[in-house]
Amino acid sequence: MDVDGTVLAVLLGVVQGVLEWLPVSSEGGVALLLAVVGGESAVDATRFALVLHVGTAVAAISFYRDELVTFSGQLPAWRPSRAFDGDRADLTFFGVATLTSGVVGIGVYLAAVELASELAGGAFVAAVGGLLVVTGLVQRVAEGWGLGARETPDALDAVLVGALQGLALLPGVSRSGTTVSALLLRGHDGEASLRLSFLLSIPASLGAGLLVVLDAGVPAIAPGAAVVALAVSAVVGYLTVGALVALVRRVAFWGVCVGFGVLALVGGGLVVVAG
Repeated sequence: MDVDGTVLAVLLGVVQGVLEWLPVSSEGGVALLLAVVGGESAVDATRFALVLHVGTAVAAISFYRDELVTFSGQLPAWRPSRAFDGDRADLTFFGVATLTSGVVGIGVYLAAVELASELAGGAFVAAVGGLLVVTGLVQRVAEGWGLGARETPDALDAVLVGALQGLALLPGVSRSGTTVSALLLRGHDGEASLRLSFLLSIPASLGAGLLVVLDAGVPAIAPGAAVVALAVSAVVGYLTVGALVALVRRVAFWGVCVGFGVLALVGGGLVVVAG
């Protein structure tokens, strides 16, 4: 692997590690960088972008390791009749949303490489940005009125968020932006929405990477460069998700939501213009 390959791999890892948690498409950003700088085809660039999600999945596993240990401890006592009761609600949400993401995501993947356009993706990201801005303002009003947030997810949350996560395999569609927006609109508070969304990214990211490897191997760049990109995305992803969660705990989430919405509007608009 030459120096240029190493530099590109580091850049790809940084882009994935930062954008995965923001309401802009990490997949779209990685694919665009790889196509423009690396000279790869759109198909191979998109496929490698999906493989690179494995790095941020490792970051999420490390950051949320205590929650994952709790889930494993709850499995023996889990029963369908009490699936969404109390502490079991998060585990059930995790399982149902993951299954829904898999069903939707496989179908989307089969179509995404040939049918997805950056123009449509940019418009979608901009729409999510507008939704986030509105949601943030609604949250601000709700805080003023003293309205409480929902404490646990239910079956509708799981199916809705899982389906949206599956659709996020399309280039230009933000997984975190769509899933967090849906949870916020369903009445969950900011920190809970981030936690559920980021936990749900783990099986989705691992599954997307595995799907590509089984279908096409590791495309676009050399194996050594791919390892570097994955390692950088894992480290940067861990630092970024920690910083974001800390920010949400210190700052009113409605303001964070509006700020992210503006970011998504700008990013989506740039993709549309570039298209």
